[in-house]
Amino acid sequence: MNKTAPSRRASLRLSDPQIEFYRREGYLLYDQPVLPRDRFAGLAAHFEKKLAALPSGERPENMDVPHFTDPALFQWLFADEVLDLVEPILGEDIALFSSHFLCKPKGNGKRVPWHEDSSYWKGMLDPMDVVTVWLAIDPSTEENGCMKVIPRTFSGNSETVPVDLATNVFATEIKRHLFDASKGVPCVLEPNHASLHDGRLIHGSEPNLSAKRRCGYTMRYISTRVRFNHEKVGGWHQIYLARGRDHAGNVYADPARSYDDFLAGRLKTGKTGH
Repeated sequence: MNKTAPSRRASLRLSDPQIEFYRREGYLLYDQPVLPRDRFAGLAAHFEKKLAALPSGERPENMDVPHFTDPALFQWLFADEVLDLVEPILGEDIALFSSHFLCKPKGNGKRVPWHEDSSYWKGMLDPMDVVTVWLAIDPSTEENGCMKVIPRTFSGNSETVPVDLATNVFATEIKRHLFDASKGVPCVLEPNHASLHDGRLIHGSEPNLSAKRRCGYTMRYISTRVRFNHEKVGGWHQIYLARGRDHAGNVYADPARSYDDFLAGRLKTGKTGH
């Protein structure tokens, strides 16, 4: 994992024990408000409008890379309160890699199979060093299918088997003999609280059969010392400079622009969900 020393300013957001816990375990539960109350309320309201505008038949679990066509989201994706959570881990030069609203509706929210995010990003990043901030929009509990993580699983690109997309958000799952599901730690969160996890960490969640919706906004960040393979995936994915300066010769998209053509490129290549 990236060993860049945190800046003094960013260290105020995470304590040294929290940073060490993340580096050792691969995740961290941040049980404090991430955003000021009014800014979080703005994000929650913005999500509700997006959810209401979903085309008929489109699942709310699949609201991937919404920032490609909704520049308003950058007021939260680039918020100092969020970037100051990841700077102690990544260093002061930060790029936004991706984002995803993953909303499990009450009663029939799909299961998220056990997976590593890194397996969906093969060939995109060098090295594979991603920090995800999973910001709870709704209360996230075991009852409504909160995320569970398997600590200290940094293997990367585990072998997978197919699963049924009718009941699962993704089409594959890590082979069960490769990890111990009984060691899963539930990430129980209040709204505006967050979990952080490494892109190689094994995690998943049960279906939401409860009477309460569960939504989170995943915001994924990399150091600008990580090389994004724009030449290979430039037609369907892009990154944005969030803070500091570039160190790897990356190409960055314009956060003030909408990129509808990139969504078409993702659909053409079958890149959905991560």
